Amino acid sequence: MLDRPMYLKPNVAIEPLYNQWYVWWYLLSPATAPLFVTNLHQKLMQSFVANPDVHVAALKNPLLMGGPFINHPASRVPQVKELLERTQREQAHMLAYTKAMAELEQLMAPNNGGSLESLYPKVPDLLRGYVELTYDLSHRASARVIEPLLYRSKFYQESSQSVTLNMVDGDWRPYIFSTPRLEEDSPLWLKVPFKHEGLDELFRMRHTAGSPGRVAEMLGVPASASAAFANLFTEAEPRRAERYTGEGVRVRYFGHACVLLETKDVSILTDPVISYEFPTELPRFTHSDLPEKIDYVIITHGHADHLMMETLLQLRHRVGTIIVPRNNGNSLADPSLRLMLHHTGFKNVVEIDDLQEIPVPGGSITGLPFMGEHSDLAIQAKTAHLVRLGGKSLLMAADSNAIEPRLYQYLRDIVGTIDVLFLGMECEGGPMSWMYGPLLSNPLPRKMDQARRLNGSDCARASEITNYLAPKEVYVYAMGQEPWLRHVMILVYDDKAPQLIESNKFLEFCKGKGIQAERPYVRLERILK
Repeated sequence: MLDRPMYLKPNVAIEPLYNQWYVWWYLLSPATAPLFVTNLHQKLMQSFVANPDVHVAALKNPLLMGGPFINHPASRVPQVKELLERTQREQAHMLAYTKAMAELEQLMAPNNGGSLESLYPKVPDLLRGYVELTYDLSHRASARVIEPLLYRSKFYQESSQSVTLNMVDGDWRPYIFSTPRLEEDSPLWLKVPFKHEGLDELFRMRHTAGSPGRVAEMLGVPASASAAFANLFTEAEPRRAERYTGEGVRVRYFGHACVLLETKDVSILTDPVISYEFPTELPRFTHSDLPEKIDYVIITHGHADHLMMETLLQLRHRVGTIIVPRNNGNSLADPSLRLMLHHTGFKNVVEIDDLQEIPVPGGSITGLPFMGEHSDLAIQAKTAHLVRLGGKSLLMAADSNAIEPRLYQYLRDIVGTIDVLFLGMECEGGPMSWMYGPLLSNPLPRKMDQARRLNGSDCARASEITNYLAPKEVYVYAMGQEPWLRHVMILVYDDKAPQLIESNKFLEFCKGKGIQAERPYVRLERILK
């Protein structure tokens, strides 16, 4: 059976893991992964082993599903304890890296303008040669991590990478970031690095028949899992998406911030997060609705609902060029998206800077400044994209927060008005610690933590963008409403949710100005001519 030409079933899901934890931005970079291993994973496992009933009780409250609680029954304490001990044993150098970073921060703290050269011999030995000691122009000392070197060091461990394969028959999946996968959770746990070519061969079989036996051999599927692996395939031909050959620009909303822009010359996919395909009362676009070749993928920023490795690994073989924001390289909070994608097997990764224009067939992609949504941290790896195709201009603004509206006045003077605005309005995001806490050697006081939230635009700020850029159509997206995002975002809005109240007000504002406005849900298609 495994030697016959077959197709991968459309409901086969992959979970990329690092040390058995669902992977995202900060677990991909060796500059930041040790901090999450130490300050998040280790602490969560220690807490669960010591008091499993607290975790079990907390997760009976749906409001705590995104909190720091492991979603395993108390009976799994031995397995979690074993993973904790193995992490402490095999990742000892990661724990030491975190300690060294805290010592380095203390070393830098008293300096206020004098030469830093004498400090280099005092840098913790583990970090010497990997950091440069610097000042900003206000004479505040800090250390710059030389991230490319770390990718060639023991801190980048491909042996910690693995994937699980499962079939899904519905949208519901438990929240993923606070809970490790345990060995018994999946019969198909493959200890292969993310860059493994066998993964490309596997997911190519979504649309092109191939040999399951050959892929099984490439991926090292054990004999004990051969039956489970064989069950992932079918002889039934999948639905096929023909390349768009019509006039104008076809716009397809795949959910959240994922939008496919197509002309007869080019295809561009934004922030890919794509549903699997199975019988459902919510018809949606899936992998089967993507062209076999995606010319460009554009990533607005590194948050897990915009740079989702689960989806990107499945698309890697289809993608011509992936465009990511250029980062500043000066902060642990701002690791390089180009480096992490390059080291996970993406062949053509291009950085784009603010106001840099990249030509594409029949148009261009221009990076525009993206303010806010990152808790006031100096993160440059975030970019809105102005896509010009077929004589139309579309701004994929992601979670931009118009905290300084005058920015859009200047942008209008440079790029002019636009035809279509896609804007996220998650105007009450999580506190700083929810995402960045493990990077901090000293916790932020609660009042400050709650004030520095991951906020997008509210109605007033979205209206400012609209007043300056004068779009003809507006779509509020990236709201986390689609059910296939629950394992990442845990967002379920009711009518009293500020995100819905503010976006509803904004939609009414747009309609009052004669602007076509909508908050798409699950799927949408438009042809712009």
